[in-house]
Amino acid sequence: MDSVNNKLDHYREIIERLLNEIAQISSYDSEIQDRTLFDRQADSYAIIAEGWDRNGRVHHIVIHLEIINGKVWIQADNTDLVIAHQLESAGIPKSDIVLGFQPPEVRPYTDYAVA
Repeated sequence: MDSVNNKLDHYREIIERLLNEIAQISSYDSEIQDRTLFDRQADSYAIIAEGWDRNGRVHHIVIHLEIINGKVWIQADNTDLVIAHQLESAGIPKSDIVLGFQPPEVRPYTDYAVA
């Protein structure tokens, strides 16, 4: 049980560190800010962009990750950073990363976990 909890805590730390770093560098416009949202109880982690631009209110998900059954699910990645590669570089193996934004029938053809 301890090794499972240690793994989950390690994944949580990696995710929070990466998302904090990305939120810091990706705020390119003073009117639109990236904010992190972390819910450790639900194991849901996100960056949202919010503010105003010429066309009106901006409020959308930049990145959304969840930990489900010991795997990191990428629910949304609306960046050019390819968060899956960032997670790998930080120490999360491909076998524990699920591309949740891909249809289930496509996932077996990726280099990542199916579920």
